[in-house]
Amino acid sequence: MCGIVTAVAGRNIVPVLLEGLARLEYRGYDSAGLAVINGGLHRLRSVGRVAELAEHAKGVEAHLGIAHTRWATHGVPSERNAHPHISGNLAVVHNGIIENFEELKTKLSAKGYVFVSDTDTEAIAHLIEQKRAAHPDLFDAVCAATLELVGAYAIGVVCLDTPDQVIVARSGAPLLLGVGEDGNYAASDASALLQVTRKMIYLEDGDVAELRRDSLRIARADGMPVERPISVSSLSRDAVELGNFRHYMQKEIFEQPQALANTLEMIGGARAISPQLFGAEAADVFGDLSGVLILACGTSYHAGLVARYWIESLAQVAVSVEIASEYRYRSSVPNPRQLVVAISQSGETADTLAALKHARSLGHARTLSICNVAESAIVRETRLRFLTRAGPEIGVASTKAFTTQLAALFLLAAVLAKQRGRLDAAEEIGQLNALRHLPVAVGKALELEPQISVWAQRFALKRHALFLGRGRHYPIALEGALKLKEISYIHAEAYPAGELKHGPLALVDAEMPVIAVAPRDDLLEKLKSNLQEVKARGGELFVFADAESEISESSGVNIIRMPEHYGLLSPVLHVVPLQLLAYHAALVKGTDVDKPRNLAKSVTVE
Repeated sequence: MCGIVTAVAGRNIVPVLLEGLARLEYRGYDSAGLAVINGGLHRLRSVGRVAELAEHAKGVEAHLGIAHTRWATHGVPSERNAHPHISGNLAVVHNGIIENFEELKTKLSAKGYVFVSDTDTEAIAHLIEQKRAAHPDLFDAVCAATLELVGAYAIGVVCLDTPDQVIVARSGAPLLLGVGEDGNYAASDASALLQVTRKMIYLEDGDVAELRRDSLRIARADGMPVERPISVSSLSRDAVELGNFRHYMQKEIFEQPQALANTLEMIGGARAISPQLFGAEAADVFGDLSGVLILACGTSYHAGLVARYWIESLAQVAVSVEIASEYRYRSSVPNPRQLVVAISQSGETADTLAALKHARSLGHARTLSICNVAESAIVRETRLRFLTRAGPEIGVASTKAFTTQLAALFLLAAVLAKQRGRLDAAEEIGQLNALRHLPVAVGKALELEPQISVWAQRFALKRHALFLGRGRHYPIALEGALKLKEISYIHAEAYPAGELKHGPLALVDAEMPVIAVAPRDDLLEKLKSNLQEVKARGGELFVFADAESEISESSGVNIIRMPEHYGLLSPVLHVVPLQLLAYHAALVKGTDVDKPRNLAKSVTVE
């Protein structure tokens, strides 16, 4: 969950480290630190944001260093737990969790090493220092140390004895190298390095790399040299700038029409839906399917729940949607004829990656990733992939990644339906046209922002909220509740509206606002009855209704009408006002919208 940056170059790298940390702050922001070699080993650490570290670092210059922004796992946020951690003449930064750190700590303490923090990372620093007795070369010492680490890690190491060398390694946590004109760099993701280069090398699990000003070498932990290709990042520096927006979340909400247009670009002039949208082998992989298994976490899990309705309705294929962190820890029944779909914004989500690998170990060879990052671990692990092309998503609360995932999943449902002979020519054209119009429709939904802002003023100071939806809009209610929880800290829950009488109705009173998603579909009349149940108990309703839903505004019933009814794709439109509602509620409450407490963007640890 943390972010790391390393640099060795022919210029002062301190500004590079600090700007890189600022780009990675979405990964963790409870403390930050850096270590540089400039005649000695100098370390600076601070609790809080990167801006505070930058104040401490004024006037510091160096040509080599490592830096870290932390999301606490082991040990509370404090200066002594902040990275880098030092042992002897070396310093270490780390992203991940070392599962055997207690065992390592016991062994190292017995050898006389003193631990001054509560972190698992300090064990890595002492372990590398201990290995240097048998392996004086820092590269060899790091290789030897990684062989004893159990868990996930990306690490950066510098040592006063080798002031021209940075060593990095990864296993289970993302890490890439940046090849610059005047030096070499490493970071948790590409956004941190766009300031110096777009040439990236993506390390594989088990790789150890040595960075010098004018050279790079990569090897496995056993010392075997390996080659990794250089790729040119498609990201631009402008793409990760805030621009005229107040927050990244706001920017990303309003980027959704363009993100959807980019994601659906390949069908812009198409007359047919093709399996090749998902890869050259897709027709073979999709053939003779007996089911679909979707693995995901958080917002991506909600996208999977919507997809279940679409795939089962259109393609008549049974779908199960699993929370990735649960799937791998139960005895599931493997079915090699299932298509396994892994959904992740970052492509580095630890639980989803582990669940995918577990599914493959059970014999599931038909795998598909739906992901926003082309070079990510999950994309590399699957036979097929679909890139959502949402662009960088910096705000912790996911928005444009979710709607582009939905677009990709609807395409998947349509492809499977066509392949199974359940999509006639007229329906195919109709769905293509609906998808092509989706960016425009979402743009119209964004025009509701002024009305939504007024609503937010009315209930933002409430302590609880209840979200209701039915059918394929129930997952949208779940997503709306999640967004509100994430950034406003209002306790929010979502239920299928038909479940009101099975418990939640007991909570409804004048202090419990109820937000309902009310599209014009087959379940509308039943939903209206559910809303009457809320009104009868004194609850205040906030309803997002389609234009022709025939729900009237009255005392205790507030209505915002969607600009158009959108059939099967309605969930993509209805989630947009819920995103805006959460955003404006957070503004009223004054919370840190982009960096909510206790959360980080990319969950790369279990």
